[in-house]
Amino acid sequence: MQKLSKFIFTQILGWELVGDFPKHLKKYVVIAAPHTSWKDFPIAILARNYSGEKVNFIGKNSLFKGPFGFIFRALGGTPVDRSQNSNMVDAIVQIFEKREEFRLGISPEGTRKKVTNWKTGFYYIAKGANVPIVMATLDFEHKQIKFSKPYETTNNKEKDFEYFYSFFKGVKGCHSELS
Repeated sequence: MQKLSKFIFTQILGWELVGDFPKHLKKYVVIAAPHTSWKDFPIAILARNYSGEKVNFIGKNSLFKGPFGFIFRALGGTPVDRSQNSNMVDAIVQIFEKREEFRLGISPEGTRKKVTNWKTGFYYIAKGANVPIVMATLDFEHKQIKFSKPYETTNNKEKDFEYFYSFFKGVKGCHSELS
């Protein structure tokens, strides 16, 4: 799968990885941005497969039932029960606590629409699970996924978010007007 993903990602689609996932860490949150198109998911899956790093994503329980649930699990999906009015951040922190190895990929925007401020769930997940955040660009202009070094959150949320926003400054998603 790794060689096929590399071939599709680099030779067919013309993308490149700049840096890599921190392979020495067993747990962290990956924020990938900007999220402007359905194309982001397959590009991210190809990059993940090419790198050889197991990065999970979360989805509502119902996606993992029925005839296609196995596909989402095979792609690295982890179901989260949202029906019990539970706190999503706490539910995901519990997943981190229960597993020896868990890397969560998430979009900080929470939508494919244009946003001025990101959602904060990823931040509180990382703080609650006491894991670093790795940033990954979805740069369609340069066809690159660029990785940051792991970032340990501080007790200054504004400073942390300034750092996050600066990493993604100027990066254009598939629909650049939404970036």
